[in-house]
Amino acid sequence: MGKLTGRLMRAQANLFETLPVFAIAILIAHMAGREGTLTLYGAWLYIIARVVYLPLLYAAGIPFLRSLVWLVSLFGIILVLVLII
Repeated sequence: MGKLTGRLMRAQANLFETLPVFAIAILIAHMAGREGTLTLYGAWLYIIARVVYLPLLYAAGIPFLRSLVWLVSLFGIILVLVLII
């Protein structure tokens, strides 16, 4: 297995850890009728950060910036959860 393949497999595993949390948070917000601007911004932050994170930063092996973008995606999930709690 090459370096790039290994990175992409680790990135996929990382996505599979956070995507269910994001999906459940969105589903709960929707079912509770707690959608709002924060939910919308949080969802977009998560999606955009994950799109940037996987192919551009994780596959390229850029460590510091990759961590910052991952934190942005985490912040997106937190924004979605703020209205639920």
